[in-house]
Amino acid sequence: MLFFLIPLALIVMVSFWDFNEYELLPGFTFKNYLSIFEGCSSNAADWCVTFKTYFSTFKFCLLVWIITLVIGFAVSYFMAFHVRSSTMQTLLFVVCTIPFWTSNVIRMISWVPLLGRNGLVNQSLQRAGLIEEPLEWLLFSDFSVVLAFVHLYTMFMIVPIFNSMMRIDRSLLEAASDCGATAWQTLDVLKAMEQDSGIPLALLNVDGGMVVNNLLMQFQADVLQVSDSHVESATVTLGLRGTVASEIVAGLSAGDVVLVADAEIGTRVQVDLQDRLATGGE
Repeated sequence: MLFFLIPLALIVMVSFWDFNEYELLPGFTFKNYLSIFEGCSSNAADWCVTFKTYFSTFKFCLLVWIITLVIGFAVSYFMAFHVRSSTMQTLLFVVCTIPFWTSNVIRMISWVPLLGRNGLVNQSLQRAGLIEEPLEWLLFSDFSVVLAFVHLYTMFMIVPIFNSMMRIDRSLLEAASDCGATAWQTLDVLKAMEQDSGIPLALLNVDGGMVVNNLLMQFQADVLQVSDSHVESATVTLGLRGTVASEIVAGLSAGDVVLVADAEIGTRVQVDLQDRLATGGE
């Protein structure tokens, strides 16, 4: 933090100094800040250089942010949800990083032979008969500035979005889809499910108490991509059948996977075992 604040404080301090043709003169003056806005108030019809610079800066920032967001989200969504193989995901991710294997200067200069008057794009369009003269706006224009910045910063948009999408539990999306939720309603449905059950969705596991075959229980847990909570005790398993199965939605068989929380399982089993002991095991 000090390596950031100390240089910043020095810059602010020097900005109030005076200067001549040869050196900075320690002192306190607002002349430097007043010279920035010189001529801005005299001609209201035309913006001064400072305001034009600020406007163009914010304009390019907004355009580049919107374009990189759209491209980054589309690429991240495709790699996270449509590419099933982790090897292919890694390969595509590496392909996206190939431009970063060279310096920024080389990447920016490489647009000149591509978009220049005698560049590849203009020559191809002229040979195809689509244009008669080279397009001047392809290079040294607002279009080329936005294109260069999008090329430079798109990867910085893909990485965080892709990492966030890979952390989304696919079983939660399937649960929302089973409830009839559309893509725009998924988050609202999951929040409603969590509020209705009173159990955080992150704590949901696969209860193996309903499954006699350990391999089948583990297979069900792997399919849902959640952990399993298999109880080895036969008495506890009977308790689970008596307590948990009675509260499952009608039509769900005893061999299906039940999503409950570990703490909830323990409480229900303990209460059920106490009731069974009090009634003589009936």
